[in-house]
Amino acid sequence: MAFVIAAFRRSSATCLSDLKAKTIGLKLCLRNLLGAYQCSDHFGSSTCVREFPKQAYPAADLKKKQLRTSDKRKGNMGDCILNSDAEAVVAPFRAKVKEQGELVRKLKEMKAPEMDIMQAIAELKNRKRLLDDELSKVAPIEEKFDRVKMEELLKRRFFYLQGVAGLFDLGPVGCALKSNVLQEWRQFFILEEQMLEVDCTILTPEAVLKASGHVDRFSDYMVKDAQSGECFRLDHLIKAHLEKMSVDQKSSKELQSECIMMLTRLDGMSVEEMTEILRRFNMKSPSTGSDLSDPVEFNLMFPTQIGPSGNFKGYLRPETAQGMFVNFKKLLEFNQGKLPFAAAQIGDAFRNEISPRSGLIRVREFTMAEIEHFCDPEDKSHPKFSSVAGKVLIFYSACDQMDGNPPKQLTIGEAVGSGLVANETLGYYLVRINDFLIRVGIDPKRLRFRQHMSNEMAHYAKDCWDAEIKTSYGWVECVGCADRSAYDLSQHSKASGSRLYAEKKLSEPKKVNLIEVSVNKGPIGKTFKEAAVMVVGKLNGLSQEEAKDMKAELYEKGSVTVNIDGRSFLVTKEMAAFKEVEKTLHVEEFIPSVIEPSFGIGRIMYAILEHNYQVREGDEQRGYFTLPAIIAPVKCSVLPLSNNPEFHPFIQSIRDMLRQAGVSHRVDDSSGSIGRRYARTDEIAIPFGITVDFDTVHVEPPSVTLRERNSMGQVRIPIMQVASTVKELADGRISWPQVELTFPKFTQQQTADRKDD
Repeated sequence: MAFVIAAFRRSSATCLSDLKAKTIGLKLCLRNLLGAYQCSDHFGSSTCVREFPKQAYPAADLKKKQLRTSDKRKGNMGDCILNSDAEAVVAPFRAKVKEQGELVRKLKEMKAPEMDIMQAIAELKNRKRLLDDELSKVAPIEEKFDRVKMEELLKRRFFYLQGVAGLFDLGPVGCALKSNVLQEWRQFFILEEQMLEVDCTILTPEAVLKASGHVDRFSDYMVKDAQSGECFRLDHLIKAHLEKMSVDQKSSKELQSECIMMLTRLDGMSVEEMTEILRRFNMKSPSTGSDLSDPVEFNLMFPTQIGPSGNFKGYLRPETAQGMFVNFKKLLEFNQGKLPFAAAQIGDAFRNEISPRSGLIRVREFTMAEIEHFCDPEDKSHPKFSSVAGKVLIFYSACDQMDGNPPKQLTIGEAVGSGLVANETLGYYLVRINDFLIRVGIDPKRLRFRQHMSNEMAHYAKDCWDAEIKTSYGWVECVGCADRSAYDLSQHSKASGSRLYAEKKLSEPKKVNLIEVSVNKGPIGKTFKEAAVMVVGKLNGLSQEEAKDMKAELYEKGSVTVNIDGRSFLVTKEMAAFKEVEKTLHVEEFIPSVIEPSFGIGRIMYAILEHNYQVREGDEQRGYFTLPAIIAPVKCSVLPLSNNPEFHPFIQSIRDMLRQAGVSHRVDDSSGSIGRRYARTDEIAIPFGITVDFDTVHVEPPSVTLRERNSMGQVRIPIMQVASTVKELADGRISWPQVELTFPKFTQQQTADRKDD
């Protein structure tokens, strides 16, 4: 959630009393609120003119920021879409907020005195509080959800178990669920979109992650308990402390307001600012009450050494994307040099989180499914966009976040046409992400696309949207979809010396003056030994601008310093020569842009489980999961009505037919009533159950009952048709209502149980 909105919504009183306070909180709030920001409101009657200073996050930092914001944006009343009657009630309050917001912007543009601006901000906060109060009265009441009971069920049936903090073992059910989600992802994206799948190494050389920015910037600050040595993530510790103080009745109103102001700025604070807050409030260890150390920077990657010498440093990859970037040249060659194309990879990634929490939401080892769509920076159209242009999505734009407006429903065609979504390719992937998440069991009412604020995006990013899913933990970012421009390939091209370029044919040939580099490998090899290959690669990979600058320096000074991976090499005139030549070009070289959808599979799995957890009406102890059949861990159960030996040959025959049809199944011939066994299969989300009873044995032709989990409805179906029917149901080719229309409804057995003991 944007910092301004967070501040407005969490404030319980105006901050007029803060105007005289010369505290760090006021300074931080003022610095943030007075920052210039710029975006266009495409849906209001007026233009929202804003300018936020963009922070120059490297590639690593943007992704880390994308995956770290979800726990900070808890759902609130302002996030929901209201019906027309409720919206009519709150409309006057929204109008007053918008009016005051425009006044604040106008005062800032006029460079009004700070006191006037802060008074206007205080009034804006007061109006926001009134709006939130009104929203709380008309917002729909969400269905009660018992996370504790769901998690108990997950543990009892071994979906997954936690060992060391942030590390989870998947049991048979969880493993099958994950496999089915990934299989559906592969079918939905890789096969349907004809993507190029790769499987790159998990061990990543340091040079690759140095180029991407991970080595230098992929870190958090932590503090250590002086007594126990336990570590805490600094921003989380401060956040928890300030939140407690902001609602503590012992805190003065001035202090409460100040804490709220500091919370709004926390994401953008420097380590010096956070340290000042830590010491000012004398924060102690939450575990022991002991003193805390000074903050230290902690890189979140797991380092390792490749080979026995220890000289080749590497890391467990923090994401899967880098493997696709460094292999771009071979992928382009495999695709016959044609753009656009998309590469995809499914695999594990590792981040040494300081304080993992929230179950599968924040872990140290996780599975990602990422797509890198390479395209011409000047042509980001998509051939399939017209087929999805009418699709309606829920958009929470940057402007709406700033103005306190709720998310809006728009077609993707309207969103792209108005410029809200940067281009057709990005828009097409938003639709595909939306459809995939709904297909695997996400409630569409609890799914939205939130646009990154300008202060969240990297300086090179064109646009970025998160598919956020509402859970009991709040709105959780599960998929990020960003237009990352040509940044990634540019960085790797510079670092490696490889020309990660694509070509496009010119409409007509053109003559240009180019600088060619002629490398003399003899002197280079003699001087630089094993590093000669790197130096030659660097010189051959120079851009025209770099070659021009190097030529001038070389001829002026007689030598030029080349920097590669932190090492410096002095190149002389004997080693390289530069000359200008005129060439006729028939093709144009360019570095492709990248559109990147990035899926956190563990987060998606958790959201699916939470959205599909139900309890039977009238029996709250009977919990179960309504997972879609396509991802259900086991598709079908086979249940003999009793242990009567007459059932055995029929059970074996059904198992053989299910196995031949490729339908995963479980036989439950344990003791207990059939109702209790149905409940056990419902707990592990088995969507269909085949029951063998005495009519199967004694009535010709042999038939069984087929039960559907959600409705508990049953039909009578010939035994020779049951496997093919379950297969079609499990694959989503037919629906249960179609089955009910095809086969008679089951009510009771015709044959009495006379032989069962």
